[in-house]
Amino acid sequence: MSGNGDSTSRRALVALGRDPLAVTGGVVLALLVVAGLAGSWLAPAGINEVDVDRMLQPPSWAHPFGTDELGRDVFSRVLVAARVSLQVGAVSVGIALLAGVTLGLFAGYYQGWLDNVLMRCMDVLFAFPVLLLAVAIVAVLGPGLSTAMVAIGVVYTPIFARVTRAGVLSVREQVFVRAAVATGASDLRIMRRHVLPNIAAPLIVQTSLSLAFAILSEAALSFLGLGVQPPEPAWGRMLYDGRGFITDAWWLGFFPGAAIFLTVLAFNLVGDALRDVLDPRQLTVSEARRNAG
Repeated sequence: MSGNGDSTSRRALVALGRDPLAVTGGVVLALLVVAGLAGSWLAPAGINEVDVDRMLQPPSWAHPFGTDELGRDVFSRVLVAARVSLQVGAVSVGIALLAGVTLGLFAGYYQGWLDNVLMRCMDVLFAFPVLLLAVAIVAVLGPGLSTAMVAIGVVYTPIFARVTRAGVLSVREQVFVRAAVATGASDLRIMRRHVLPNIAAPLIVQTSLSLAFAILSEAALSFLGLGVQPPEPAWGRMLYDGRGFITDAWWLGFFPGAAIFLTVLAFNLVGDALRDVLDPRQLTVSEARRNAG
C-alpha cells in the first residue's frame, strides 16, 4: 500500500510539472509565500511611514507602485499585506477543513438521524450567500482579523462537510472497510485508517480552491471595513482607500487589485491541475495516451 501510494504521488508530481499553467500558478504562490514570510524585511520603506511631501506620486524607480494620499509607499504595503492574505487563507480554511471533515465523516459513516441533522444544519448555512453570512458573523463578533478568519471558516465549513460525506458514502461500502468491521476494529480506527486516506484527494483539491475564495472573502470584508483595521495594510482595505482617487491616482487601486487577482488565479490554476491529476480516471487516460504514443 505504501509503495503504491508513493508511486501515485510521484506520478501526480510529474503530471503537475508537465502542466505549464500549474507551474505558473505554483511560481506565483511561491512568490506570495516569500512575500508573506519576509515582506517586512523586503519592503523598501515602512508601511506606515508618512511623508506628505511625496503624497500621490505616480510609480517611479523610487516607488515602483507609487505613493498613497499620506505619502506611504504602496509597494511596501502591498508586499506586507500578503502576510494577511496567507494568514487568513490558512487559518480560515483550516477551521473549515477541521470542522467540515469531522461533521461529514460522522454524517456519512453513521447515516440515519445524525446524518439528517448535520446535513440539514449545513443546508441552512448553504442557504445564505457566503459574503452575507460572513458579514453577519463579523457584525456579531466585531470587526477584526481574528473574527474575519472565524467567519470565513464557518461559511466554508458546509462545502468540506458535503465533500467529505459524499466520499465516505462511497468508501464505507468497500470490501476493505467491511473487512475491518469484521475484524472488530473500532469506528474511529476505521475512519482514521481506512476512510480518510481514501477520500483525501477531493479534500486536497477543495482545500486549494477554498484558499482562493477565502482570500477573496477577506478582501471583501476588509473593503467593507470589517476585516483588517487601519493602519495595518490589507489588499481589500487598500482598494477601498483608493476608490476615491481612481481618476487622479489609478495606482492606489490597481496594484492591490492586481495582487488579489493574481493570487486567486494562481490558487485556481493549481486547484484545477490537482483535480485533474488526483482523479484516477484522468491518470488512466494520460497513461493510455503515453503508452499509445
